[in-house]
Amino acid sequence: MGIKIEMSGNWERELNKMVQGAVKDVAADYQKMFDRLGRQYKGRPVAEIKPVLRREWSRLGGSLSEAELTDYATLISEGTNIKMQVGR
Repeated sequence: MGIKIEMSGNWERELNKMVQGAVKDVAADYQKMFDRLGRQYKGRPVAEIKPVLRREWSRLGGSLSEAELTDYATLISEGTNIKMQVGR
């Protein structure tokens, strides 16, 4: 029993389009999280934001270092608008 796989001449381009779409979806999920946390936790202490941010980040399937966690929590506390961008 064998499997035959045929790839079009544009397979790399097609794969890239699929991956880009998936990356944009993930970025949109993180953006929603940042927007919500920014509204809820602006002006709150960083120490209060960090456990919430870690939990939400983990819920989306990601992980971040202690330094990244502190940086993002500080930005949220300061009311800085965090924007996720997907590069090409």
